[in-house]
Amino acid sequence: MKKIGLFYATKADKTTWVAEKIQKEFGKDRIEVVPIEQAWQNDFAAYDCLIVGASTWFDGELPTYWDELLPELRTLDLKGKKVAVFGLGDQIRYPENFADGIGLLAEVFEGDGATLVGFTSSERYTFERSRALRGDRWCGLVVDLDNQSEQAEKRIREWCEQVKNEFDSKP
Repeated sequence: MKKIGLFYATKADKTTWVAEKIQKEFGKDRIEVVPIEQAWQNDFAAYDCLIVGASTWFDGELPTYWDELLPELRTLDLKGKKVAVFGLGDQIRYPENFADGIGLLAEVFEGDGATLVGFTSSERYTFERSRALRGDRWCGLVVDLDNQSEQAEKRIREWCEQVKNEFDSKP
């Protein structure tokens, strides 16, 4: 069984809510939580597969806890590792940079040689632009608890099933 690390800010309430749902879907025995506030470079190397998550702050920025870690993350060699990205955004208040944090994380991990998994449909979202788009698909799970909270649990559940299959498949 592949070793999976779940990286997110444990002090961010909405991100924590989503991460706890992900952990439940995967099973607590299959996934290890690594608080991003305490993560170091070698923590990312310790896992076969990574699930990383963040909200999008202000005008399309990563939260401080991720932003401070980016220089270190950009030096990783993650060839052969699969990474699934999840995050939060507000498509009504921030339509011009909706869920950009997901795209920013994806860019860093792709740049490190990782294979992104967990792409999802961008249908049923209303926004102008997003760095999280790859063609017409999100490069991970996008959750908008402010405007589409009723869809969150279903999206999380479906995404987790998809990511489990992609983690378990051959590269």
